[in-house]
Amino acid sequence: MATNIFYALRATSAALALIAGSSLAYGEPMHGIAMYGTPDLPQDFVSLPYADPTAPKGGKIVTGEGGTFDSLNPFVQKGTSPWQLRYMLAESLMGRAYSEPFTLYCLLCETIDTDEDRTWAEFTLRPEARFSDGSPVTPEDVIWSYEKLGTEGHGRYASLWGQIASIEKTGDASVKFTFNTDNRELALLVGMRPILQKAQWEGKDFTQSGFDEIPIGSAPYTVTDYDAGTFVELTRNPDYWGKDVPFMRGQANLDTIRWEFFADSSLVIEAFKAGELNSHREFNVQTWDDQYDFPAVERGDVIKSIIPHERPSGMTGFVMNTRLPQFSDWRVRQALIEAFNFEYINEVQTGSQQSRITSYYSNSVLGMTSGPAEGRVAQMLAPYADDLPPDTLEGYVFPATSGSLNDRQSTRRALGLFKDAGYTVQDGVMKDARGAPYTFEILLQSGDDENQSIIDTYTQSLIQIGITPTITVVDRPQYRERSDTFDFGMTTFRRGLSLSPGNEQKTYWGSEAAEIEGSRNVMGVQSKAVDGLIETMLSSQSKDDFIAATRALDRVLTAGRYVIPIYQWNISRVAHAKELTYPKTLPIYGDWIGWQPDVWYWNE
Repeated sequence: MATNIFYALRATSAALALIAGSSLAYGEPMHGIAMYGTPDLPQDFVSLPYADPTAPKGGKIVTGEGGTFDSLNPFVQKGTSPWQLRYMLAESLMGRAYSEPFTLYCLLCETIDTDEDRTWAEFTLRPEARFSDGSPVTPEDVIWSYEKLGTEGHGRYASLWGQIASIEKTGDASVKFTFNTDNRELALLVGMRPILQKAQWEGKDFTQSGFDEIPIGSAPYTVTDYDAGTFVELTRNPDYWGKDVPFMRGQANLDTIRWEFFADSSLVIEAFKAGELNSHREFNVQTWDDQYDFPAVERGDVIKSIIPHERPSGMTGFVMNTRLPQFSDWRVRQALIEAFNFEYINEVQTGSQQSRITSYYSNSVLGMTSGPAEGRVAQMLAPYADDLPPDTLEGYVFPATSGSLNDRQSTRRALGLFKDAGYTVQDGVMKDARGAPYTFEILLQSGDDENQSIIDTYTQSLIQIGITPTITVVDRPQYRERSDTFDFGMTTFRRGLSLSPGNEQKTYWGSEAAEIEGSRNVMGVQSKAVDGLIETMLSSQSKDDFIAATRALDRVLTAGRYVIPIYQWNISRVAHAKELTYPKTLPIYGDWIGWQPDVWYWNE
């Protein structure tokens, strides 16, 4: 299936949809809401542009996951549930369109209303909205869901709850949220929380549920079979209430969705080759080229699809815990980055076919530009001149090596930086002025074979400069516990970023989050510049200021040298049964949450 129309149609328009200059007709209920300007789709739209409203219903998708699970309630802190489940069990007041940077369209609600400053948002529910057991979705369910999730649910819901001054029922089918924070994004965020059934939890402990009580939502699918830690199967509800809602036309087409779990993640591809799975995302380009020549591919029963996108690269690599003295000095972090021979590792792992991440928002309109900061970006950085990491204004670039196993230039640069930071090699060991060896722990999760291989190569480079790290491999529960409590020196890191960064940036890099166990500020960033630029981004009134603030933030984070970056995936590689089909028009987010399996269908 051809996918090159993606760039031709979207590169100059949809990825920049946030530049729309018109303003919302405030005080008038709308069918959707955009972070900037107005939604692209009119009130009478038929379906999302990347969904096929004529897609047939039927068929199944079976995918594999490394790891396990011990809960089917993704909305509480207790236990580990399949990550996809929170997107599949419950619907929200509005749904996100991945054909636009940040636009929501009504789903459970019929309309949304807000004021010019977005200090409040009022939703009117659709009269036909129903939970999977047939009972209506009511304002009471909405109010209960926000309060319960905000006070007893998973920690991801607490931040929004703290910014809601009040929730009130304003009519038989309407609910109004009033905010206590000056944040224009809140009017959108309140449309995205899962709505659960209040009656289900009367007299029950919501926080302790796992397998005994699977949450009831209004979504098209329900859990119909599972084996703890082994598989979960969901079945499409033939009586799903929202099949004719414009946002849902062409979505939820498959009858069955099944996730198989493997303790050893390397077995996932083998299960796919054996026909136990019928769709698989491949993240290693060399594996894609070398191992997808099995009979089903040769017969044409399995299709190899390349899916491009224009979303930010995010950051993938190995994060350094700056809370520890071993990583508090930027010169040491730079030295450890210098010692990471990416070009050699890339050749070994992918045949040098994978490009490296250059910044947190690279591959998108929000990414920092090369060279010195200019214009609005420079103006926004100026107040923080004393707090900026070196090379922020000049434009930081990750170092490159010759690609040979022993790159002498990178070794010399690393040794020079360590010397500047007060460390020298003594008797073959990197030591400080008091003679104490410099070392740290690298924490890895069992079954993560690719990162283990990368770290093994990296360790050899570290040994050459007198550093012998401790490598600790633990199972998934232990890994989660240790990473949540920041009990590591260096560990794997992945942070996906969108074309519409917002409040989540505070949890990713904000100073306050750095001190909260379980927060997503894993590296421990504490920077006035980062905090200030996030606030500038959130309060931006124009697309120009928004883009400039994000590009400035990208510069500060990148020059902070918190992560040793590895590959960026500017395309997705999905191998799938020939019957599994996706529409020809692709969203700017490409293969992202809300695309597979939502708009895929079974074509005999």
